Amino acid sequence: MRILGCCLLVLAWALFSAPAVAQEARIDPAVLTEGFLAAHPDLRWRAEGVRSYERKDYASALTELKRAAYYGDKPAQAIIAEMYWGGIGVPTDRALAYAWMDVAAERLYHDFLVRREGYWRALDEAQRRDALERGQAVLAEYGDDVAKPRLEKILKREMRRVTGSRVGFVGNLTIIPNTGPLAGTGMTLRGDEYYAPQYWQPEKYWQLQDALWKAPLKGRVRVGELESVESKAASGKP
Repeated sequence: MRILGCCLLVLAWALFSAPAVAQEARIDPAVLTEGFLAAHPDLRWRAEGVRSYERKDYASALTELKRAAYYGDKPAQAIIAEMYWGGIGVPTDRALAYAWMDVAAERLYHDFLVRREGYWRALDEAQRRDALERGQAVLAEYGDDVAKPRLEKILKREMRRVTGSRVGFVGNLTIIPNTGPLAGTGMTLRGDEYYAPQYWQPEKYWQLQDALWKAPLKGRVRVGELESVESKAASGKP
C-alpha cells in the first residue's frame, strides 16, 4: 500500500534531474535556479517537502507539500494523500486521504486515478460519506479551478518583468546561475533556454505537467530503485 508514495518521492527528484522520462517531457535541471523556483512555487515547495519527508520531518513536509498543492502540484497532493492514508507523521485519516487523492486525480493521471479507486474500495459507507463531504473543502482550496490561476498569475508576472525590460527579448539574455546545478561552474544559460515556453507559458506548462505524469509510474523508475523502496516498505520503514 505504500509503494506509490515511495515511487512518487523517487520521481519527485527523477523528473528534475535524471533521464527517467523522454527528453521532451522533463525539466532541465540546469534551469532550477533560485529565481526559477521562486517563479514556480509548485516545484519549489514540492522539492522542499520531499527533502523534509526524507529527513522524516513530517510536520514540515506536510506544510511544504500543501504549499505546492496550493499551486496545483498533483504529485504533492498525492503524497499528502498517502501521508493521511498511512498515518505518516499525522493521525491516520482515510476519508481525508481520499479527498486529497481525488483532487490529485483531477487531471486523470493514471496512477493517481488508480490509487483513488483503491482508496474508495477500502472505505466503508460512513467513511465514503465523510470523504465526499470533506472533499468539497479540499477541492475548493486546491482544485485546478482555483490553483491553476494562482500559478499562472506568478508565471505571467515574472515573464512581464523580462519582456518589459530594456533587454527587449529573452534571446539577448545570458543567465549566470548562482544556485542550482550550474552554480559556481562558470557555465551559463541562454535566455531562450531558461525562458523556454514550456516553463513559462501557462498552457504549455500544464501540457508539460501532463506529459510528465499522465503515463503509469511503473517502468519509469530503475529496477534497483523500485526494489529498494519495496524493501523499505516491507520492513515497515516510511
